[in-house]
Amino acid sequence: MPAGLFASARADWATPPELFGRLDREFSFTLDVCATPDNKKCPRYFTPAIDGLRQRWTGRCWMNPPYGRAIGAWVRKAREESRRDATVVSLLPARTDTAWWHGDVMRAREIRLLRGRLTFVGAPSPAPFPSAIVIFGGRGMPATDAPPRVVGWDWRAYP
Repeated sequence: MPAGLFASARADWATPPELFGRLDREFSFTLDVCATPDNKKCPRYFTPAIDGLRQRWTGRCWMNPPYGRAIGAWVRKAREESRRDATVVSLLPARTDTAWWHGDVMRAREIRLLRGRLTFVGAPSPAPFPSAIVIFGGRGMPATDAPPRVVGWDWRAYP
């Protein structure tokens, strides 16, 4: 199989606007923790220069982290900030075999395994991997180490 099928030189693919819109209607996000001025999803956002990993996250946060080697640090930060009362909703590759998935994602409140493959903004075709929406904390609920609610989610089927 061609190497390009499984890897990309880019790690910063932008969220499909239809998916973000669906989630924003549900969560009313107040902070985009991984953004650029060109792809920000909220009026308040952290750029790479601000470094969201070094900031305090508050409110209802959206996170589509860079999908490179640092993704584990972003997922850990999301889990930590949810313990400080932030709600963090993240778009992640469903890499269920990784240490960050088992160490942090499996301690989220909810995991929505997306049906089908996403086509990220600017991508010529769908991603070569499945995706998940991972929700840490949320809606006045304290973070917990209880097993997450895991569901299959056909996000296109809902208004």
